[in-house]
Amino acid sequence: MNDPTERRIRRIVIVGGGSAGWMSAAALANATNGNCHIELVESAAIGTVGVGEATIPPIKQFNQQLGLDENAFAAGTGGTFKLGIEFVDWTRPGQRYFHPFGQFAPDFDTLPFHQYWLRERSRGSPVPLQEYAMAWVAARAGRFDRPPADRRLVLSSFDYAYHFDAALYARHLRRYAEQRGVARTEGEVVDVRLRGEDGFIESLVLKDGRRIDGDLFVDCSGFRGLLIEGALGVGLADWREWLPCDRAVTVGCTVGTELPPYTRSTARPAGWQWRIPLQHRTGNGHVYCSEFMSEDEAATTLLAHLDGEPLGAPRLIKFTAGARRQFWSRNCVAIGLAAGFLEPLESTAIHMVQSGLTRLLALFPDRDFDPLLAREYNRITRAEYERIRDFLILHYHAQQREEPLWRHTRGMRIPPELQYKIDHFRCHGGIVAEPFELFQNSNWLAVLVGQEVWPERPHGLLELRGVVDAARRLAGIREVLEKAAGSLPTHRRYIEQHCRAKIS
Repeated sequence: MNDPTERRIRRIVIVGGGSAGWMSAAALANATNGNCHIELVESAAIGTVGVGEATIPPIKQFNQQLGLDENAFAAGTGGTFKLGIEFVDWTRPGQRYFHPFGQFAPDFDTLPFHQYWLRERSRGSPVPLQEYAMAWVAARAGRFDRPPADRRLVLSSFDYAYHFDAALYARHLRRYAEQRGVARTEGEVVDVRLRGEDGFIESLVLKDGRRIDGDLFVDCSGFRGLLIEGALGVGLADWREWLPCDRAVTVGCTVGTELPPYTRSTARPAGWQWRIPLQHRTGNGHVYCSEFMSEDEAATTLLAHLDGEPLGAPRLIKFTAGARRQFWSRNCVAIGLAAGFLEPLESTAIHMVQSGLTRLLALFPDRDFDPLLAREYNRITRAEYERIRDFLILHYHAQQREEPLWRHTRGMRIPPELQYKIDHFRCHGGIVAEPFELFQNSNWLAVLVGQEVWPERPHGLLELRGVVDAARRLAGIREVLEKAAGSLPTHRRYIEQHCRAKIS
């Protein structure tokens, strides 16, 4: 007999599979420890977006919390390792820079390291900033190993993430979730029934007439937002005024002779192209603005710049950059593309799934659904989306290209929070990142310098520090980094030894 005073969540319903759905199922099953019925509803007739996924370092924490073995995960998803992102032709044609994972050189004085690097550059030094990042020095040499735990070692200063096949990752997590009691239901949702008294979701109705009841509903239905938008109508904050690209054509290709441990992003006349190297294929996509380029032109551009033979015809994806006005409404939480879309320029898609789930578990409700929980969830999630949005806008705004799209984004009025960051760096090389931002000082430094946003004057303390032989210190740092990188195995050898793909 049910106890009316017992208010715990008893049934969780997840709508949609793919990476978002099965990450949600795995995380919720792991957290609820078998004490809650979890059901995932998906239709094999509805495809997923993923064609190869690049991630950022926090994904390691998600996998570790689930207890996933890294080698088995990489082998099962065709995974490779990622030390950062190389940006080609972004500032202008012929220029390139690297956004490394981890830190740049350690500070050797009261002032940050980069202030001395800026001074040496002003004196004529040609050495790029990235040469002081362990991640780039290793990536440039095509080398990889896990960083040691000992923080005294220079090899501990880099971080890493993964490239993997998104469909295989979803399959990997599906096995994990089903072993922990998650039930999968095949079916297409055709109706969402709301309670009359409060508008909460009561049940889903499938095409064959089955009804699925739940207490908490997790919307992983992708761009459609079947529950959060279709049923609850929360609305979308449209950010196309700052991120005007609205299409992508994608295709896989055969693997080349190289297996680089990094993602490559190359600017094109009306957008940009990604390359994601997996063990069994290379993922490619061309993100573009339909106002400045047709679908045929975009596909032709994509196919003309592949590292191998295409594995099929290019596939078109339409999207709108933006985020839901509420991510948690009533008894529904939107995760992944259902919550919002930011183009994969800095590989944040999987992270937004992960961070949404982390917040949901931290604010996990009972069946009373105290509005304070949703309010806090929405506050933090909104801030995270907006700060990532601003980081992406920086790439488009601070550049010197002359095609129509790029002239437009260079001249557009940008959000004041981003303008404030740029103004500080232009003033004296100062970086102002908020404490809980996803992208921190080293990330902003890499992109601000990479996009050639230069300070107008040196830091006020720089010439008051007396004699600091920065040139000698910097040369010593480069020597140490080169030697450390040379001690690592090649990326391909590391994979062959530890996590060669086992895909069936």
